[in-house]
Amino acid sequence: MAITRADFGPDFRWGVVISAFQNEGAHDADGKGPSIWDAFTERRGKIKDRSHARTTADFYNRYLDDILLARSLGFGVFRFSLSWPRIMPEGTGALNPAGIAFYHRVIDAVLAAGMEPYVTLYHWDLPLALEKKGGWCHRGTVHAFESYATACGREFGSKVRNWIVLNEPFGFTSLGYMLGVHAPGKFGLSYFLPAVHHVAMAQAVGGRALRAEVPGARIGVAYSCSQIIPFTENENDRAAAFRINALFNRLFIEPALGMGYPDGDFPLLARIARRYALWRDWDQLPFDFDFIGIQNYFPLVVRYNPFMPYLNASEVKARYRKVPTTALGWEISGNGLYSILQQFAAYPGVKEIMITEGGAAFADVAENGKVHDPERIAYYKEYLRAALLAKQSGVPLTGYFAWTLTDNFEWAEGYNARFGLVHVDFETQRRTIKSSGRWFAELLGNGERSPGGQ
Repeated sequence: MAITRADFGPDFRWGVVISAFQNEGAHDADGKGPSIWDAFTERRGKIKDRSHARTTADFYNRYLDDILLARSLGFGVFRFSLSWPRIMPEGTGALNPAGIAFYHRVIDAVLAAGMEPYVTLYHWDLPLALEKKGGWCHRGTVHAFESYATACGREFGSKVRNWIVLNEPFGFTSLGYMLGVHAPGKFGLSYFLPAVHHVAMAQAVGGRALRAEVPGARIGVAYSCSQIIPFTENENDRAAAFRINALFNRLFIEPALGMGYPDGDFPLLARIARRYALWRDWDQLPFDFDFIGIQNYFPLVVRYNPFMPYLNASEVKARYRKVPTTALGWEISGNGLYSILQQFAAYPGVKEIMITEGGAAFADVAENGKVHDPERIAYYKEYLRAALLAKQSGVPLTGYFAWTLTDNFEWAEGYNARFGLVHVDFETQRRTIKSSGRWFAELLGNGERSPGGQ
């Protein structure tokens, strides 16, 4: 089935995404404070290629060129995140005037290019000063986040209507506070469970702070999610998939919807209420988001494993199942995206869904000034077909944002994983539009204005 922009309707929003830590560089410029990721990249063995993000794609200095590049590809939405330690170097207290001025320049450039800014408050770069006090394991970080959200709404709300409070709360709590493979590198339930509770509170607290400061704001949150598939149809595998779904896909959206934690289906979560929650917290967890962001990259196939602590389940890797994968070994499955869109749309409290990230890493090579990436084009075709089918079936899907504009620092993978529509030579900072970027430009009408822009 061939797809066109018109298939999605005139009001569908087409966007591209970057994040502050992954793109900006300028790690200590103009008063910026250190983040947990600045510290984490200094730890030996944590980043696969032993790299860091001190410069990365140099968006801090090249923002205007990159914004115009996004516009030239036809996108009408530019989603980016604010660096909390660039705005509040200590995590609380005084604002950094240079950081505020930088984001005003970025927002002004996005608007001048005829695009609509979607601003993410938190994309994983917690100020290191707050981590030294306990980070997301400490209740004080919730209050600090409320002050930060209030300041951002007050400073930028006259120019920015669309806000995303948190990016992938399950991702950064599980990888950073349970498995220790992302910043801040903590390991175990005694970190994970309080971090989950405080982040669940923060998504609502941040939403309320923005609502109070920005009249008419559209406020959302972006969830990582995966279709969870039992390896076999036997009872144990199906029960394992049910438990993993509660943890991976339901953990943060259900508190926001006023449903509480899914501890009935994943009993370990009951420890949150017993050990980390105050009685008044339960009234603080819900927030009426205007839209929910879905970020689905792959499905997970799981089987019963009685030897896996807490989960009693383990993943059956894609390579063992001999299915198509990206360079990171992630299964390529448009059916997985279709399924997860249906799952989230089934919640009565979800009014609107946007795919706030979607993309794939492949082993891109620049040759003779060109980067040919047919695998990525095929990936986007498959996932966009699935998104269109979901929309046609009644899912209230209103946008698709590609991850990412330019190759950048991909967290623990360093620079090994390239997701960009634009190739970056990190030694020269030369940008080369990949075949996939040109494919998007053709799909979107070679730069014609995307609906929904200001």
